[in-house]
Amino acid sequence: MNISLVKAKLKDSEVIHKMQIESFSTLLNKYEDFETNPGNEPLEKIINRIKQPFTDYYIVNCDNISIGCIRIVKMDNKHYRISPIFILPEYQGRGVAQKVFNMVEEIYYYVKTWELDTILQEEGNCYLYEKLGYKKTGETKVINDKLTLVFYEKSILRMKTKDLKRCMKKVIYPVVK
Repeated sequence: MNISLVKAKLKDSEVIHKMQIESFSTLLNKYEDFETNPGNEPLEKIINRIKQPFTDYYIVNCDNISIGCIRIVKMDNKHYRISPIFILPEYQGRGVAQKVFNMVEEIYYYVKTWELDTILQEEGNCYLYEKLGYKKTGETKVINDKLTLVFYEKSILRMKTKDLKRCMKKVIYPVVK
């Protein structure tokens, strides 16, 4: 299974919209969150997001077949948000989302803080994000009597090159006295 990310263009809006509806329709029916569910968003909203200078949309491909999407939002200096990410139902549970997150963190290697939110009642989503190192912020937002959003954040600590070299030197070549 070869996973790749392709930066979306305006011409991809309809494909993204179709995949988004398919990916979120089960959750829309389950939680009836018609105002907030990406599966209920009009095509125009996706077009507007792709046009935003602070947004990067990527189509997720599996063996050159479009199977999902991830949107990266630049909040401020080195603080980014993921909203939304989705994988078509028939490709879920195969580790695709985990690979996508790893790829995004490599592309945006300079980001220090990532944030996202998900449905508190969807334990599989919460498990995935926590497995990837995201921590609950303590913030929640009740959408309706069936659905509460829970907010996550992930801080990335990176050493400066000189500190990394000094650390590696101590680990690999310890001085024996």
